[in-house]
Amino acid sequence: MNIFVGNLSYSSTDEDIRGLFEPSGEVSSAKVINDRETGRSRGFAFVEMPNDDEGRAAIAALNDREVGGRQLRVSEAQGRPERGDRGPRSGGGGFRQERFGGGGGGGGYRRDRF
Repeated sequence: MNIFVGNLSYSSTDEDIRGLFEPSGEVSSAKVINDRETGRSRGFAFVEMPNDDEGRAAIAALNDREVGGRQLRVSEAQGRPERGDRGPRSGGGGFRQERFGGGGGGGGYRRDRF
């Protein structure tokens, strides 16, 4: 079972997280997610437990528990959506030439002036 652990103290380490979960059962891996640029913790982690019953017991024991001055959010991790399943893309845009106008202020390029 893959478990999401959120609202972690930024000083939490992989070993700290493993230590929280081991009383509930075997832990295959515990990984605090770090920012690529700064190397600092992003405040969440993923824990892998091979036994689903032990994983559910760990979630029940640790969700809403205060650790390091913060109240943990622990739940079963949701799978990442496939790239094609994210729905319509938004943002981006880029340059778009309208037939009449476009560009603010100076009136922009107008084809009908030629």
